[in-house]
Amino acid sequence: MYVMNTKLTLRLDDALVRNAKTEARRRGKSVSTMVAEFFDGLSRPAHSVDRLPPVTASLHGVLRGRRLSEADHKTYLREKHL
Repeated sequence: MYVMNTKLTLRLDDALVRNAKTEARRRGKSVSTMVAEFFDGLSRPAHSVDRLPPVTASLHGVLRGRRLSEADHKTYLREKHL
């Protein structure tokens, strides 16, 4: 499958461009790749389970339907650390 790339010109503050290039180098990516990933992420749900680390994804929804309060949590912690 052929994917066509289109050039996009952004006007940004010089300091922001420097920071973006530094961050891209740190991540081993291009600024274009980081921008593309950002825009791609906008079309996905913010809490998509498939984007979570495996351990976190395995815990997703385990408390659904439970009514737990901050007081419940504090009680649990007190009992746990006695």
